[in-house]
Amino acid sequence: MADMRIVIVGASGRMGRMLVRAVCDTQGVTVAGATERSGSPFIGRDAGELAGVETLGIKITDNIQSCCEADVIIDFTAPAATLAHAAFAAEHGMGMVIGTTGFEAAQLDALREILSNSPVVMAANYSVGVNLALSLIERAAEVLGDDYDAEIFEAHHKHKVDAPSGTALAMGRALAAGRCVKLDETAVYSREGITGARKPGSIGFSVVRGGNIVGEHQAMFIADEERIEINHVASDRMVFAKGAVRAGSWLMSKDAGWYDMQDVLNLRD
Repeated sequence: MADMRIVIVGASGRMGRMLVRAVCDTQGVTVAGATERSGSPFIGRDAGELAGVETLGIKITDNIQSCCEADVIIDFTAPAATLAHAAFAAEHGMGMVIGTTGFEAAQLDALREILSNSPVVMAANYSVGVNLALSLIERAAEVLGDDYDAEIFEAHHKHKVDAPSGTALAMGRALAAGRCVKLDETAVYSREGITGARKPGSIGFSVVRGGNIVGEHQAMFIADEERIEINHVASDRMVFAKGAVRAGSWLMSKDAGWYDMQDVLNLRD
């Protein structure tokens, strides 16, 4: 069987380079294309050399149309760019693995419309450990109910532009699902001044940005007598890249549809 062919967009960025390395380290997949935004100083560089692996003979380009001989696009860029890449994937019958966060509601609606006939994995976090944690959080929320106060903490590097992180929001959604409530109706994203007593059933969020923190997430269930914590700490971004490549391989056998890492890892009930 021929290797699955993957296009990495944003290939010169930190995550893009990790993705190239992860593909090179994974049997049965190959880098078929690598792109960057127009004007990038990395245009024309070999994607493998830039990522610190062997020369691949794949030059980074700002013309995604030259990457049409592929099976899957992996995209960890920005919402506007992801929408453009999605249109290309749909046009050429490719699957898509999306790790971009920070979408507005209208952008998500547009993305789903563009990819309505494509196989897609979209997840806030591609770490296997994080996705196991999401399942544990939902189960804990179901068992503990709203007798336990719920708080979600997250910390990331100083360059991250959205808050709370996509993973923290995914934890919030898992927690809300376990309680059979809607996150939009229970989330508290900021506290300042005289806030009054905590509202029963609320789900609180707190955020830290600083230094080079890769990613730390914690869900806390707090009662007067005890506290249960579900934690995940990422020490290397490669964990996200490996998960994304695993998702791309999984997509090869799937029909058009919208999936996430819970599906990839068979964590659904």
